[in-house]
Amino acid sequence: MILSTIAQADRYAGMHPLFPRAFEYIRNTDLHSLAPGCYPIIADELLVIVENVAARERIAAKLECHRKYIDIQLVLQGTDEMGWRPLIECTQPLDDYSAARDVQFFDDAPGTWIVIKPGMYCIFFPEDAHAPLVGKGHIRKVVFKIAAASADAREQLE
Repeated sequence: MILSTIAQADRYAGMHPLFPRAFEYIRNTDLHSLAPGCYPIIADELLVIVENVAARERIAAKLECHRKYIDIQLVLQGTDEMGWRPLIECTQPLDDYSAARDVQFFDDAPGTWIVIKPGMYCIFFPEDAHAPLVGKGHIRKVVFKIAAASADAREQLE
């Protein structure tokens, strides 16, 4: 898990071949004008999901993890208190992993809560369980879904 700000994005751009495209999209798109929904940037390899939802209480948030995608969760408005726990420490699955939805939920409590304000983001890798959308009022954010094993990444390994 990485916590940072947009001003520090270049520091992390080299971690994955599609991170520069996600950060370029952030810099060159009026994210506040996008309606809630899912927008493909590069087919199913790089997507952005715009959320504008009522925050929930910590007790209602469930840890989740993804296998296919890395998340970059950027808060635009409101404050998102995201729960985090290493996936390896999650021992109470609520269901089986859903490949179709790329998600599995857990009843384990987060080990840490991270306060994310507008302009800040978290990067969650497949080994990071996280519980987003916690706080008061409304949260407007964008979640970039980046294929963990993208074609670009596979080409670089060959």
